[in-house]
Amino acid sequence: MEKLYMILLGCKPQGRHTEQHDIFFGIARSLSQLVEPIVQFWPEAEGKIHLDAWKEVTQVDGHPISIVERSRESEANTPYQLFFLNLGGYKENDFEEYHYKMLVVAKEKGEAIRRAKETAFFKHNASPHIDDKYGVDVDDIYEIEEVLSDEFRIKYRIVIGEKESAQIDDEIHAEYIKLSKLV
Repeated sequence: MEKLYMILLGCKPQGRHTEQHDIFFGIARSLSQLVEPIVQFWPEAEGKIHLDAWKEVTQVDGHPISIVERSRESEANTPYQLFFLNLGGYKENDFEEYHYKMLVVAKEKGEAIRRAKETAFFKHNASPHIDDKYGVDVDDIYEIEEVLSDEFRIKYRIVIGEKESAQIDDEIHAEYIKLSKLV
């Protein structure tokens, strides 16, 4: 059964002075099946990529998340979308921009942004910055299907179920794994 994976990738491309990071979303039966799509996602890394964290996305905000193959029979409509938000903020006298990455189920971007502003990240950062594009304290916001590669977007769709009373957070695996170890 295919699953949605959220992966924090890291690498130090040639000519850079610090490690760079990006988020990758992929659909597969196992993490090891995502090696080639990850390499294609970040060609500048020349395959020298590692995972810093990953998780299988099985629920968000109490909504079960599942993956189905696209077909006419499975194109049921849902009022919800799955959003990825990358929040940015600064701390006084600290030479760093801190980020908090989150997934939100919402009906539209405005609702997702409002929910992001309720997080502890915003309450504990001295001065979250204002992004020019949105006029809110969000670096990036994407509907997940917008950031999936064509390979995944054409073949699969994300199904967001009705909210359930029990909410169990997906396990985050924070560990350094060389991409070559997944092969």
